[in-house]
Amino acid sequence: MKQSYTKGVIHSNIQVATNIYELKIEGNFKGEAGQFYMIKGWEVNPFLSRPISICDISEGVITFLYEVRGKGTHIISQLKTGDILELLGPLGSGFDMDLEGNIAIISGGIGIAPMIYLGKKLNANIDFYCGFRHEVYCVNRIESHVGNVFISTEDGTVGHKGFVTELFIPKKYDLVLTCGPIPMMERVVNMCKGKVPVYVSMESRMACGIGACLGCTVETTSGMKRVCKEGPVFLGEEVVFNG
Repeated sequence: MKQSYTKGVIHSNIQVATNIYELKIEGNFKGEAGQFYMIKGWEVNPFLSRPISICDISEGVITFLYEVRGKGTHIISQLKTGDILELLGPLGSGFDMDLEGNIAIISGGIGIAPMIYLGKKLNANIDFYCGFRHEVYCVNRIESHVGNVFISTEDGTVGHKGFVTELFIPKKYDLVLTCGPIPMMERVVNMCKGKVPVYVSMESRMACGIGACLGCTVETTSGMKRVCKEGPVFLGEEVVFNG
């Protein structure tokens, strides 16, 4: 069934760190961890909507966590309670929700957004690793839902000084799920190769969000695939990282 944009009323839109905002929208929205919505808060310009991952869903409210990176997300960041947004979704293929065993969730920066929802939804033994450059945000959203939480900052402001992958020991886990900067995810995949399966949640610039324009393709071992349709979640060893 063809999906169409629907309107949502902003419940809140607050800054939680430098250039990082938490957006809550009222409505009966659906979706699984790893899926996303195309969102726009303008009439004409910019032309394209912005893909933003689901961070949480509760009764009557859907939450998004986003970083201000350009004109579109800047416009969204200026919207207030009661303003109207248009949304298309849920889109994409999310994470398997029937996972068991000892699982490591590894996020980097704004990649924490879909992993918060994932950590809340999974019924498994979870260690949550989150890496940041400097400011730490939204870790409190997940602490009560998982086992151990490991934090790193590149400048040592909070937790381990360095990269989050320096804290990670692959052999402790049955499965690894990761979202964040491409170099971080590539490092995780390489660390786990031959030891434990890894699933990565990819990010890409998108035009349509429904697989029609082919603007968000990534290279895989079985050819080019669309992040918005076949992804955003891929088996890590399937992705051809060009780093």
